[in-house]
Amino acid sequence: MENDCALYPDILMVFQKLPAAYPIYEAAEAKILSAFPDIRIKVSKTQISFYNKYLFAALWPPVRKIKGRLGLYIVLTFGLGYRVEHPRIVESVEPYPNRWTHHVLITKPEEMDDQIMNWLREAYDFSLHK
Repeated sequence: MENDCALYPDILMVFQKLPAAYPIYEAAEAKILSAFPDIRIKVSKTQISFYNKYLFAALWPPVRKIKGRLGLYIVLTFGLGYRVEHPRIVESVEPYPNRWTHHVLITKPEEMDDQIMNWLREAYDFSLHK
């Protein structure tokens, strides 16, 4: 799947207030697309969502400063059927029974490592079976 700002010009609008975070997004998106070439991307005002048949992950820049979170980052969100307890996960919520939404801060491209990609593979599979 070819994916660039010519195809998705609204992606730059998502990062309008935090353009320095865009390169982190680009690297994360490339990693996601290489692992899941059959996905669709949906761009909204505040996030970029990744779909197979259903939403399985999203990337977004922070919309406001949060106490204790310093530096430049984007947020990776993914859903699973259980809560993951891990130091990299900064927040987990259960919006529906047995559907946990997890948030991870990505501060540099190399943080899209095997751990993250394993969670995303699991989220991809989980979204197909909800």
